[in-house]
Amino acid sequence: MSSTSSSQFQQLEKLGEGTYATVYKGRNRQLGTLVALKEINLDSEEGTPSTAIREISLMKELRHENIVTLYDVIHTENKLTLVFEYMDEDLKKYMDAYGYKNGALDPQVVKSFMFQLLKGIAFCHDNRVLHRDLKPQNLLISHKGALKLGDFGLARAFGIPVNTFSNEVVTLWYRSPDVLLGSRNYSTSIDMWSAGCILAEMFTGKPLFPGSSNEDQLMKIFRIMGTPNERTWPGVSSYPNYKSNFDVFIPQDLRILIPSLDNVALNLLQGLLQMRPDMRFSARQALNHPWMDEYNRGGKSPFDVFQRQQQPQQSQAHNSQDPQNIQNIQNPQNLENPQNPENPQQQPLQQQQLQQQQLQSNQQQQQQQQQQQTQAYGYQM
Repeated sequence: MSSTSSSQFQQLEKLGEGTYATVYKGRNRQLGTLVALKEINLDSEEGTPSTAIREISLMKELRHENIVTLYDVIHTENKLTLVFEYMDEDLKKYMDAYGYKNGALDPQVVKSFMFQLLKGIAFCHDNRVLHRDLKPQNLLISHKGALKLGDFGLARAFGIPVNTFSNEVVTLWYRSPDVLLGSRNYSTSIDMWSAGCILAEMFTGKPLFPGSSNEDQLMKIFRIMGTPNERTWPGVSSYPNYKSNFDVFIPQDLRILIPSLDNVALNLLQGLLQMRPDMRFSARQALNHPWMDEYNRGGKSPFDVFQRQQQPQQSQAHNSQDPQNIQNIQNPQNLENPQNPENPQQQPLQQQQLQQQQLQSNQQQQQQQQQQQTQAYGYQM
């Protein structure tokens, strides 16, 4: 713990309040720099919340350009204050502010954010840390277009052999099918499923699988990705929550749901949204995917797209566009399809089915989003 006094920081405004913490926008009085102050009231009997202990211990070790920096920890008799670098907004708020009419982002912005997200995840996994709660609200965005992972309150270190963890992790919409089916023996693949969900959401502005309960979440996944069986996912029937009478769905063509996907981006998304955890792309595989070649081999910076944009002024122009018109789907290229070769061939959803699913999910999304309002810019409370 630091000997720094909390009086060194000036509270400017409250960003949000949660179960055990309140987050403020603040300023370092000596340096004049903006910070985020996460104040945790200490219970005389309970002591420091385990999530705070976990977050502090991990974030002191994880120093990376795509992970929010924990500057200091100030401990007083009845309060613990975590001093983070200040970020302007989270990805969800960014999509709402600068996306098209549905919140969808320009494909080049999606690529920049995805590249930075994968770099942050890869660094965590290389250092044997699972984030376990990746979602747009926990990804912080600066005014320069930098994306950083925040909220490590559910993160865990992992070792070999893989530890047995709780299956109560990851916000429902971004939770992998193996965790939903009751798996406790999981590893980095759960973060990669979440990354795939985030990639799809950046393209459309809406969650891909907006379930209202554990079982409803599974059904929303099965309707799009197909219902697994022992042929397509050996061992799936042994999961605690697996049911032999699950409704049977065949895999759908993701390009029907996400028309702005080009074929290379589609290949990456399919690799991240593999039902079988052992088939999912790792962070390093995704980072080195051909869709990222312009950053890995072309010498481009992920910030180039933001330097060309005057975002607030251009947002009205963006809002008048439809993401479906941004990029027409060309004939499929001969990319290797990462889907399980034993899966049935993907079939497109009918437009009527899509409309019915959308109507059903809109109300659920509104309810879920209202519940998330107490979270401030990824500084978990």
